[in-house]
Amino acid sequence: MMKTRRINVNSDFLDPEEIKVLPANRKPAPDFFVRFKKTILSYYQREGRDLAWRHTTDPYLIFVSEIMLQQTQVGRVTIKYPEFITTFPTFAALADAPLHQVLAVWQGMGYNRRAIALHKCAKQVMTTFGGELPHDVEQLVTLPGIGHATACSISAFAFNMPVAFIETNIRRVFIHFFFCDRTSVEDREILPLVKQSLDTTNPRVWYWALMDYGSALKNAIPNPNRRSAHYTKQSKFVGSDRQIRGMILRSLVTNPQQDEKELVMSISVSEERAHRVIDRLAKEGFISRNGTTLTIGDR
Repeated sequence: MMKTRRINVNSDFLDPEEIKVLPANRKPAPDFFVRFKKTILSYYQREGRDLAWRHTTDPYLIFVSEIMLQQTQVGRVTIKYPEFITTFPTFAALADAPLHQVLAVWQGMGYNRRAIALHKCAKQVMTTFGGELPHDVEQLVTLPGIGHATACSISAFAFNMPVAFIETNIRRVFIHFFFCDRTSVEDREILPLVKQSLDTTNPRVWYWALMDYGSALKNAIPNPNRRSAHYTKQSKFVGSDRQIRGMILRSLVTNPQQDEKELVMSISVSEERAHRVIDRLAKEGFISRNGTTLTIGDR
């Protein structure tokens, strides 16, 4: 069960007036960091979320959760995660599964390219790393679809490695506490503060605490991430190419072999646009063409 208590702004936050007197180089006194960490950890001890992937140290199970949590709300992941890891309990099971089965289980998560990347990662872990997920960030970034920040989060959560990274909830916390008087805050300004506050003895729990605080923070005040230089408003889903991609893939998951013209006619968009999306899906490896017949990529 996830707890949904909102942060009490008056009791849970440090005094914002203290932030306004920070020097231009943004280096708070050590005492400030002590109180900052106490605030975050105290909230986590009272209200930390009870999430399935926090009850395991199995690198595969944590790896799956990290990929699922990209661009997807925690609530939706808590629903799909048990089904996915039950169906594909190991890297070997996922690597051996046909892509159409992986996509079928993934349905409802959105951003289907993550599913194909996850499938490719499992295959590479089996062939390149002997079935063992590497803990080193430099090796993790060689896996399909794994960027530096994701590699760091996997290293921290799967192996408790003291690596510094930024994701949306972490960014929200640091902008709120350390840049309350600023707009267009760069991640390069935040990262030294993340490093300075990092609990090197138990980074996994510290990052859990930061993420839970950041998640609660967005419900308590106007989103601090809007003051990030990297903030972009998510594009509308309805009517987007992303929605059309999902429609095509859902159709092929249900009926794995279809005539392209018939599939195009079954969705309510222009033929030109539908064919363009199908071309892109084929280029990315989601689907295959055999004449006019479409199938999920590896069938």
